Parts: sequence; structure tokens; C-alpha cells
Amino acid sequence: MASSSPKNQLSSSSETLNLPTETSLTQTNPMNTQDSPIPPEQQIQPSNNQDDTATTTGEKRKREKTTTTTTEAEAETETETDPSLNPFHKTSLCSYFRRHMGASCSHGSACKYAHGEEELRPRPDNTWDPTSERAKKAIKLDTTNNNDSKEEDEDEEIMMTDIAADGDGDGGCLDTGLSKCLVHLPRKWLSDHLRKFLSDQGILFKSAKKKKGMSVGFLSFEDAEQLKKAIEELEGRSIGNKNIKVADVIPRQFEQKIKSAMAAPQNIPQTMEPALDGENAGISRPSDAIGDGDGNNDNSTQDGSSSLAKCARDVATPLAHMPYDDQLEHKKNSIMQMLKKLTRNARKACPNGVSLPEWILRSREIGGLPCELEGILESPLRNGYRNKCEFSVGYSLQGKPTVGFMLGNFREGVTAVEEPLGCPNVSSVACKYASIFQEFLQQSGLPIWNRFKNTGFWRQLTVREGRLPRKAADIAIPEAHISEVMLIVQVSSLGFDDDMITIELRGLAHAFTTGAAGSAPPLPLTALVIQDHQGLSNVAPADAPLRTLLLPNANGGSEVQATSNVAEARIHDYISNLRFSISPTAFFQVNTLAAEKLYSLAGDWAGLGPDSLLFDICCGTGTIGLTLADRVGMVVGIEMNASAVSDAHRNAEINGIKNCRFVCAKAEDVIGSLLKEYLDVPQKEGEQLNASEIRDKEIAIVEVNNAPMDDVLDSSKNPIHDLGNGEGASGHSENDGQEIQSQLQKSCPSKEGSSSMLHFKNVVAIVDPPRGGLHPTVIKVLRTHSRVRRLVYISCNPETLVANAIELCTPSPEKVEKGNRNRAWRKMSSAGLARHRVKSMPISEPFRPVKSVAVDLFPHTSHCEMVMLLER
Repeated sequence: MASSSPKNQLSSSSETLNLPTETSLTQTNPMNTQDSPIPPEQQIQPSNNQDDTATTTGEKRKREKTTTTTTEAEAETETETDPSLNPFHKTSLCSYFRRHMGASCSHGSACKYAHGEEELRPRPDNTWDPTSERAKKAIKLDTTNNNDSKEEDEDEEIMMTDIAADGDGDGGCLDTGLSKCLVHLPRKWLSDHLRKFLSDQGILFKSAKKKKGMSVGFLSFEDAEQLKKAIEELEGRSIGNKNIKVADVIPRQFEQKIKSAMAAPQNIPQTMEPALDGENAGISRPSDAIGDGDGNNDNSTQDGSSSLAKCARDVATPLAHMPYDDQLEHKKNSIMQMLKKLTRNARKACPNGVSLPEWILRSREIGGLPCELEGILESPLRNGYRNKCEFSVGYSLQGKPTVGFMLGNFREGVTAVEEPLGCPNVSSVACKYASIFQEFLQQSGLPIWNRFKNTGFWRQLTVREGRLPRKAADIAIPEAHISEVMLIVQVSSLGFDDDMITIELRGLAHAFTTGAAGSAPPLPLTALVIQDHQGLSNVAPADAPLRTLLLPNANGGSEVQATSNVAEARIHDYISNLRFSISPTAFFQVNTLAAEKLYSLAGDWAGLGPDSLLFDICCGTGTIGLTLADRVGMVVGIEMNASAVSDAHRNAEINGIKNCRFVCAKAEDVIGSLLKEYLDVPQKEGEQLNASEIRDKEIAIVEVNNAPMDDVLDSSKNPIHDLGNGEGASGHSENDGQEIQSQLQKSCPSKEGSSSMLHFKNVVAIVDPPRGGLHPTVIKVLRTHSRVRRLVYISCNPETLVANAIELCTPSPEKVEKGNRNRAWRKMSSAGLARHRVKSMPISEPFRPVKSVAVDLFPHTSHCEMVMLLER
């Protein structure tokens, strides 16, 4: 039927063009030639009554058909001579090879498809098979470049209020009209590098400042003409692969406000509305008396009009705008993606010649997850749940001394601080103390810490709250359960007169006392501690000097005295009906009610019993071990913070718990010795004791270094809390490992009644490391000690959990690589570094992921706790 309608002719040509590519590469189809006696050119010619669009489409298909026919003919000829000459030979991965993870297909070496990335060839158009690693890397690189270009196209906005406060170094206010920021500078540059770069470009300037570690530099100019020429010269220039961008030091909508604020004397108190009473405290932000009355400017700090966040709520609680159920779903999806990363990296890390573990093979059945994810447990308390808040001290976008949260990253040029009154995770009590401190700073004669110059006195305020025992049903008004409050003010006393400091601290204690008494209802205030820290970051070391200020009466009748006996500064909180004593720097979960859920779950998964030995690694104040002590025969806690170990010892005494031992040392230094002490000592016949005999013997808590725990922080024996002495005993040097282990051996009890001679059928480890994860030595000891059969990993950073699980769960190589030093480790991701460490893991039985669950300890934020059970 050669005289078919044009519509049928077009349909026929479309079917001819849609032939499978694999068939066209190997052989021609004679049926198509017999069924089409009319040449293809005539078949696809449309009739005169067809519109122009169809004609254009037909001509386009005719050209594609002609080209395809020629290519097929050439490919057929080349295939008959030598298959490797075919331009499409080995340009696609064999589907059988991919599905069966490296197994050869039935064609063997004669297969025209590639069996691996090594055999894969580029296609004639210089592209790669989309399923190959090369193509995926290319797509990822293109995406990264596109994102970088988008970021460079956006207007950069810096909020370096410290620079505005600093001015040009002559005590005057910075003229933001003649100042600019240079963004995307090398982080390793200093001010001298920036000045040299500008001089080489022939750019005139008044001053140039740049700190190492920042990607932003700051310039000031003599006049507007000099500024204009510099902008014209700098715009579009690049350093390395980054294009320089010129931005404002302070967002333009705040220039007038910050000028007026900086011009006002700091010792004149300014009007505030801290909203200290009522249910709206901590919900709505206070009005700012420094403003010029322009409502648009005030709203600009909250409506997200800038590329950077303008209110503390957006920074501290980025998910607060979402319903709580949506927050949980968002976190669950993030956790699932992170767990899939564990499966992928463990597969890559599996040594050649070693079969993949069963849990990796089974991951395909559960969507690529290494184990079942049993959902996410919600927090019983969603608002005002934090019992510890750290408030930065700085300048707001309006130039006012402010106590609150920073609005961004210092490295990116953001030092602006905004008040925390809009953050739902902060209690109203903490917000009120931040407001009291902020009001005090308006009158203080000592300067606020300048992050750019690293000078100043007032740095940070930490509010720690102790709460009464309560149940989930009693959380309608969470502030009603706050019974104790500890305030920790971080300062930098270097270069300031001692008499002036004493006067200021006396005024600070009086301000907090009167402010707490004047609130309705009155605020609890238990202790006021001063922490002296000279470092660049506000993160102070564990041995930073501390001193406690005696609180005066509300009427100021008593003198303020200072003492270095920090043991007096303590508050108390409750978990699972146990009372815990908390020192200023000790770690304690910030969400107490959710922590109860977390610890109970960890104990259930650990499979504890009377014959269980529980190692609580990174135990802090002993919360996990003490809450589970009634389920086990013995608890051994390890913690490097001396004050936290002192708290753990005191907490055990308060609650009458006798079967716990706490060791003050780095886990990597003592974990090996402790495992040998309890598990490797040969048992004498008839010396095995059951749980009741263990408790009858009342296994005592072993003190640190055979000294009473009260002496650990005694200022006469330990100078770590002496204001002005930077050396401490709680930190351990690299050479302390052997000394600590020898002390442990000396402190071991005698054989008669020795806990090391007890027989424990079940050995379990629970680890709750900081965000950086476990030390590689701890991972290696846990992995290589065969008696540790079950491990419960609690993590506040799922990324480091994935990295540590790669090392714990990947099979050992048949030949251990030693001395493999790769200088590129600094640029590796945490998962990539873990894969590299697996190569040197001693031959041992790996763990396997069994199940996992998330616990929402941090509502309204993107963070949550992750619990994973590992067994072998």
C-alpha cells in the first residue's frame, strides 16, 4: 500500500527511526527493505495539504534517518572486520555486569559492552555512559560549577559589625560610605598580602585589613573618587578560580542606624523593652529604641529580604516555620540519605578478593539502607527545652551592644549579633538573663570582644538551668520546673587593670541579682561563674580558669568576693528519677525529657542483664551508665574532663549507686588496658560470681588516680582553676598514655575480691562521642577485641557515625597495609578517610548494623540524635 496517506507515512517513518540502537549496530533488518519499495526519501515526504510544521519535522527526520543509516552501514562493515573498530564498541557498561556486581556475562571477553570502568570508552560525541562513575563525576562537577556561578552572581552582603565598631583604628566610627569588602579572597591571606595585591593592581586606598581564615577583606578610601576607581578596577578580577566581588561592609538599610548607634556613648543606658513578663516573653522580638521609626527598616531584619538571615530565629531554629510533624519527616529523610552513604562507602571500602558482607547485599531490599530505620522519636517538650544556652556578645545590625546569637559565619564576614527572644528553643528564663546582661553592657566601662581585632573584655554568657523532676504530662509551663540557674560569663582579662575588673564584676553580680529579684515571677539564681579565656574562639578548653562570684543581696548589702573553689558552683537536674550534679563545664544533654527516651532506648537495645559489663565511653557526668546501673553487674565509665568525672562520682554517691567505676583519661589511652583488666585475666576455678554476689561485695567506685574526687578540683592540688594560670591537669599530652595506663595498673584492686576477676558473660559498649566522633585508636580497640559483641552508638552528628561505622563494619583486608601515608588526607571527607583507614585495620571480625533510630533532641533545628545497634 504505497499510496497510503501522509499521516500513515509519517507514522511509518517514526517507527523506523525508533528502532533499538543495539540492533542497528549489529545487523540490518531486511523486513524493513522489503516492506518499503519506495525509497525512504519519498516515504517521509508530506503531501501538499500538510502544514509547515509537519514539513519541517519531516525534513528534520529525513536528515537524522540518512545519518543514522550511514552510521549503521559503517558500523556493520567495521564489525565484520574488527569489533573493536566500531565507534560504539565498549562505550556502554554491560547491564548484566552492573546488576550482578562484577560477574561476567555469558559473552565473556567477546561482549561488546564494557565490564568495568577500565574497559569503558568514550562515545563518538565525547560523552560517557550515564551509569558510569565518570559521567556521575562530570554531572556533579557541572552542578558544583553552576552553583558557584549562581553564588557569584548574587549580591554579596557582609555584616561585619565589629569592623564598623573598630573604625579605622583611631577611635572614630567607620565611614561605611567610603568602605568596602572584598569577597572570595584566599583564606590564607593576611593584611600584607591584600595590600600587596592592591598595590600591584595600582589601586589607591586608605587602609586594608584581612584576617587569616576569612574569605573577606576590608578596604577604606580617602574620597569617593578613589572608591569609584577601585571598584572599577576590582570588579571582574579573579584570584585563582574565584572572582572577586565588591560588597558593602554593612547592609545599606542599616548604615544610618549603626552610625547613630556608634556615635552614642556606650555608658549611657538605652531604652529597651525586654518583655520580661507575660506569656509573650521569648516569642516576639523587642522594639529597638535606636531605630529611626521607619517600620520598613525594622521589618527588614525579619522578612528575609537579604541573602543572609537577619534574625536569630532563622539562624538558631531554621525549621521553626514548619509544623512539627513536617520537621520530623524532614529529619527522617535526611537520616535516610546519610545511612545510604554508609552502605555506598562500605561497599567501596570492601577489600578486593573479600566477599561483600551480608548486610550490604541485603541493603537492596530496604532501599539501600544498611539496616532498618525505625523512624524518629519526637521530643516530649518542643518549646523552651534547652537547659543550656550560650549567648554571644557583640554588636547588632543597628550597632547596639547585644547579647544573643550570631547571624552567620565569621569566616564569611558576619559578626552581627541579634537577641534570642524569637527563638522557640530558648526558655524565657534564659532570654531574661540575656536581656539583663545586655542592659548591663550599655553602662560597662570595659569593651565588648572584637572578633576582628581579638581584643576586648566581655565575650559570652552561658545560662545553665536545673529542673525539678517531672513527667511528660507536666510540661504545659516548662519554666515553672526551673529551680536552679547557673550563669557563666566568659571574659578576656589580658591587658586590663585588676581594680577595674573587680569593680565591673561587682556591678555585674549586682545587676544579675537585682534583675532576677525584680522579675515577675522572680528568677532563680544559684551561681555566677567567671571564665577567663584568651583564645580566638569562644570555645574555651576544659582547663580554662574559673572563679565563682558570691552573689550579693538584692539590696546590695554584702560585698562581692571571688573564690577559685569552683566545686561550690553546681546545679542539679533529674533523669529517670536520678539526681545529677552539674558543674560549669560538664556535658549534660540539653533536652532532659528527650534524653530519658534516648537512654532508655539505648539500654533496651544493649540487651543488658545481671551478668553484663557495660563500658560507658565518653561518659561525661555518668548519665548513661548511672541510669542503666541497675540493669548490669558493672559499669566502667571513661571521660577526659576532670570536672565531669568529679560530677559522675558525686552523682553515684547522691543516688547510692555502688557498681560503677569512672576513669579520668582519654579513651584512646586507657580503653585497651581496661579491656585487658576486666576481660583478659584468666579465671580461677570456682571464682565466678553472680550478680547478687557482686552487689554484696559492693564494688566501690574507683577514684581518679587513687585520690578522693573532691581533691580533683581542689585549687591547692590542681591549679587549673587559678585565674591567670593557663596550665591544667585535665588535659593530657600525647605522651600521657603510658603514664595513665601505669596509674591504672597501680590502682587495680588486689586479687581478693578484685573486680577484674569477676566473670561477665555479656560485654557491651555504649559510646556517646562529641561531634568529631571516636578516636581511631578507640575504634581499632573495639573492633579487634572479640569479647565486645554488641555496641550501641549514640551520635549527635550522623556524618561521623557513618565514618566510624565504615571502620567498624567493613571486612578486614587479607593483607594489612602499613606505613601508607597519603598526604591528601586533609582534603578527604570523613567517609573517604574512614575508607582509607580500613586498609590498615588489623584482621578481625567486623560488626554489622542491626537497626537504627533517630531521637529528636533538638526541635526546630536540623539536628537530631542518632542511635545505631552494631553486633557481631
